[in-house]
Amino acid sequence: MVLLLKELLSIAIPMVISQVSDTVMLFVDRWMLSRLGELHLAAAMSGGLSQFTLTSFFVGMVGYVNALTAQSFGARRKDLCAPVVYQGIYLSLAAYPVLLLMAPLMQQVFFLLGHREDQVTLEYTYFKVLIWGSVFPILRAAFTGFFLGIGRTRVVMVANVIGMLVNLPANYALIYGNWGFPAWGVQGAALGTILGSISTVLILILAFVSPSNRASFKTHRIKGLDLLVLAKLVRYGGPAGAELFFNVTAFNVFVLLMHSYGPGVAAAVTVAFNWDLVAFIPMLGMGEAVTSMVGRRVGAGNFVEARKVVYTALATAWIYSASMMVLFLVAAPQLVGVFLSDTLTTSFPLAVFMLRLAGLYTLADSAQIVFSGALRGGGDTKAVMSISVGLHWAFSLLAVGMIKYGNVSPPIVWIAFILFVMMLGFSMFLRFRLGHWASQRILG
Repeated sequence: MVLLLKELLSIAIPMVISQVSDTVMLFVDRWMLSRLGELHLAAAMSGGLSQFTLTSFFVGMVGYVNALTAQSFGARRKDLCAPVVYQGIYLSLAAYPVLLLMAPLMQQVFFLLGHREDQVTLEYTYFKVLIWGSVFPILRAAFTGFFLGIGRTRVVMVANVIGMLVNLPANYALIYGNWGFPAWGVQGAALGTILGSISTVLILILAFVSPSNRASFKTHRIKGLDLLVLAKLVRYGGPAGAELFFNVTAFNVFVLLMHSYGPGVAAAVTVAFNWDLVAFIPMLGMGEAVTSMVGRRVGAGNFVEARKVVYTALATAWIYSASMMVLFLVAAPQLVGVFLSDTLTTSFPLAVFMLRLAGLYTLADSAQIVFSGALRGGGDTKAVMSISVGLHWAFSLLAVGMIKYGNVSPPIVWIAFILFVMMLGFSMFLRFRLGHWASQRILG
């Protein structure tokens, strides 16, 4: 068990640090915009989440390079690892024009959900700039999947940290107009995000074609379109991508509906979720590590050890999540004050209430990340998609009914959201316990 924990941490810690760098970028981005006002803060969440909604299907599908690479590596078929990445690259490039064509629809979605005109102007500006750089997060998923699959997660960590180090000063310069640059506000924040994303992808590409990877995986031999490998990526990655898309879409509908209450509620929701990122996003690194480790053990036929990986990861994740729960419950006013300095506004006490309740679901949230990561590593992606999408949309439709037709207050809607996350974590645990993931075969 000690050796298993050591292996888990050697893979997970660099990925957690990688996700922390993403958290820092999102957090600081919104903090900088909060200095310009509540509307700018809210626009960063609604516009950014909407951009991720459109790209999420392709990010999820291409991200399944992780599991396919891990199973090939576990089965000692190094010759199959690099071709999977190239198919992911082709999917990324094919997705880009589709995203650009879909982008104009989002402005109408903002108006349809009842956002004010000045709010729509800011959030659509942020969204529109981000969508031009949307190919880079998808490409990043392909290269990240390769390094995750072979267990070299430090490369991903270095690339993400460099992306963060590019993004932060770029935001400072382009949002406020420092160092001789124009003050572009939300537009500058989006441009800073794109610059950071480009930097991350460039580092990953250089590492992918490094001499060691050329020797071991023949990464320098550009693989043309391989319909057999592409079919596997689409077959197993498709449900993962569809799950991410429908989940993010449902979540985005919920967030945009909460924003329709007005700028005060929108600011409170954004602050609560911005701190929630600190608890949630680092655990995504743990989930990716679980997918990689379970995938390799399934590829090698070692299902007993695959189960041990999952419960070791769960215990590790819960240590972090429990500390976040205590922090949110005890220090909520101070945390909210980082973004909302005026305690007399209606948004301040609402944000404190939301953040404290968010602390109650952190354990369930990390559980669903670990168990769903294990199920994906075993190839049980359709079940993960069905459970997750079903619960996300059931809650989303409930939110529509409560907000648009029931005139339910924001605190009650938020309580319903907390209960939904708890149910999601329990459902993933039950699916894992059933053991169907151990009967899946991807390489056969």
